[in-house]
Amino acid sequence: MASSSSKDAVVLDVDGHEVRVSNPEKPYFAERGIRKIDVVEYFVAVGGGILNALRDRPTTLERWPGGFFEGARLSTRVDNTGDAFYQKRVPKNAPEWVPTAHITFPSGRTADEIAPDSVAVVAWCANLGTLTFHPWPVDKDDVESPNQMRIDLDPQPGTDFADAVRVAPHVRELLGELGMQGWPKTSGGRGVHVYVPIRPRWTFPEVRRAVIAFGRELERRLPAQVTMSWWKEERGEKIFIDYNQMARDRTIASAYSIRPRPNAPVSAPVDWDELPDVRPEDFDVRTMPARFRAVGDKHAGLAEHAFGIEPLLELAERQAKDEGLGDLPYPPDYPKMPGEPMRVQPSRARRSTSGSS
Repeated sequence: MASSSSKDAVVLDVDGHEVRVSNPEKPYFAERGIRKIDVVEYFVAVGGGILNALRDRPTTLERWPGGFFEGARLSTRVDNTGDAFYQKRVPKNAPEWVPTAHITFPSGRTADEIAPDSVAVVAWCANLGTLTFHPWPVDKDDVESPNQMRIDLDPQPGTDFADAVRVAPHVRELLGELGMQGWPKTSGGRGVHVYVPIRPRWTFPEVRRAVIAFGRELERRLPAQVTMSWWKEERGEKIFIDYNQMARDRTIASAYSIRPRPNAPVSAPVDWDELPDVRPEDFDVRTMPARFRAVGDKHAGLAEHAFGIEPLLELAERQAKDEGLGDLPYPPDYPKMPGEPMRVQPSRARRSTSGSS
C-alpha cells in the first residue's frame, strides 16, 4: 500500500486504485487516539478478511462522518438528526470502479447498493466515515436467493456475552445433527453470530422459516437459556435467536466491521474451540491487524461449502403438524406477510380482550 500526502489529504494506492483520504488526522475514536487514517489503514490491513465477508454482496454503509464520540447516536426513520446514518444507495460521487447491485426492499422500492469487489472499495467507503458494513446474505448476481443462513445469538437484559457463548456449543451440535457447519464470530458487542453457507436456491421467507425451526428446536432443548419470543416483554433473561435477521433487507454487521463504541471494538471471526476463552474487548482496531497477520481469516472456509436447508424445512413441517407452530411476526415496518400472526404485543392484546368482554 503506497501513499502520498498533503496537509489536507492522503492518497493511498490500494489494489491499483487511488483512494483519497480527506482530513486524515480527524479524531474518530478520540479516547483511543484513533484517527480517520487509522480506520482506513485498519480496513486495508484486514482487507483479505473483510473482502471475504463483503465480496459481491449488496452492502449498506453505516457512516459516522464525525467519528464516534460520547453521546453520538444514529439517525432513525423517526429522527434523522443523529450524528451517523445508514446509506443504502451508492453515493453519487462514487468512482466508476465501485460496483453496485440492484436490490428491492420489502416496501417495493429499489436501490443500487455498493457491492465491494476489492479492498480499494472498502477503503473508499471508510473515507466516507463507514465504520460498520452491513452486507446482504446474497450474491449480486442472484439477489433473490440467500446463500448464507445467519444465526444471531442476542443477549437480553440480564444476560451477556458469556451467556451467548454457553449457548454456542449447542448451536454447533444441532447444526452437526442437520449435516451442516457454522462459522462463529463475535458481534463486536455482547452477541455471537454464526454463519452457515447454504445453496442459493431458496427464497428469503424459506430461509427465515429454516432459522425459526432451528431456533425453536434450540429453545426446546434449552428452555431456561433460549427464547424465540419476538416480544421483549416475554423473553426474560435469555438468549434471543433473532430470526428476523433473515428477513429481507435485514443485515448483520460483517466480520471485521468496527462497532461505534468507545474502545473501537471489531466483529471478530473465531474458532469454535477458542470462543469460550475470548471476550469481545479482545478484538479492536489496534489488536485485530496483528491477529489477522498471525492466524488469517477464520471465516475463509465459508466459501468452500454450501449446505441444503431441507432438514430444517422438514423440521418446520413437523413443528407445524405436531405442535401447531406456524410463522412468527415480522418487523413492524414490513408489509403483512402470508400466514403471519397478528403483530400485537401480548399485554396489549390481553388488555384489548379484557376491555371488550
